[in-house]
Amino acid sequence: MRWMTWNRFSRAAGTTALLAIFSTPAWSGATLDAIRERGQVKCGVSTGVAGFSAPDSKGRWTGLDVDVCRALAAAVLGDGNKVNFVPLNSQQRFTSLQSGQVDLLSRNTSWTLTRDASLGFHFAAVTYYDGQGFLVPKKLKVISAKQLRNAQVCIQSGTTTEKNLSDFSRSQGVPFKPVVYDSFEAAFKAFFSGRCQAYTTDASGLAIVRNKEAPHPEDYMILPELISKEPLGPLVRRGDDEWFAIVKWTVFAMIEAEELGLTQANIDSFRASPSPSIQRFVGTGEDMGKLLGLDKAWSYRIVKAVGNYGEVYERNVGAGSMLKLPRGPNRLWSQGGLMYVPPIR
Repeated sequence: MRWMTWNRFSRAAGTTALLAIFSTPAWSGATLDAIRERGQVKCGVSTGVAGFSAPDSKGRWTGLDVDVCRALAAAVLGDGNKVNFVPLNSQQRFTSLQSGQVDLLSRNTSWTLTRDASLGFHFAAVTYYDGQGFLVPKKLKVISAKQLRNAQVCIQSGTTTEKNLSDFSRSQGVPFKPVVYDSFEAAFKAFFSGRCQAYTTDASGLAIVRNKEAPHPEDYMILPELISKEPLGPLVRRGDDEWFAIVKWTVFAMIEAEELGLTQANIDSFRASPSPSIQRFVGTGEDMGKLLGLDKAWSYRIVKAVGNYGEVYERNVGAGSMLKLPRGPNRLWSQGGLMYVPPIR
């Protein structure tokens, strides 16, 4: 009997200890401490990719990747405008993150095994599912990339597009003549000047340059093949698990908000909701923020600052933008897309 009593006591004590461990607030981490001290999130962005990260005519940065940075600033500093945007080209981006020049990269960067496993980074989440394609003049009268045998193809160096083009060429037996440029802008300008018969990059980038940069957009077409998977998302340095978790759950919160029907315009009307999921999200119920080293209203502030993922998508690259890219695989899982995130609980 005494053994049974002691056994029950031991189990109870163990359970109590586990509850104590899992209810302990997270340490803030060195990156979050530095951000709070300086009062800004240093976010590495592109040098100008419309719809993702680009300055407008007044110098204000806009885009899907930019809104991820603003969402982070809202979550950790209470103000989505407290971001220092650092424009980085493809060659600079990884060194700048490794050296601590920026706190994260949010600049249309593809998640690959090599980048995830060998550069000292963690990809936090996927914010846009993309794939590499080809842009060609309609006058070529080609309907497939396989018809571009021996064609000169303009391409940007320092990106996954070079290897993807090589892999596609070898697997399909279609030789290409790559014409490589150091920057996104130089590559597409060379294509539009007639230097190449085709231009290749992510399909979203093709839509951007056709709609925004082509002298006559109707003269060009994006071929139907996608020759790669390009999951794009923010990445952080390894070694600060707390910051990694904050970036990851900031993106998850944007997607979860869309699932819950919470928008920038209506979220305040849900503060009295009886739903436990919504209460946790808007900060009126169980405190999820303490597990990230943040306060209860962290996810509420994200939506107030930038809206939910659907709003961010439509405003920057979707129907409400000049790009008008269809949601496709970037729809919620419940609507036939790939956007599925763990619950906030």
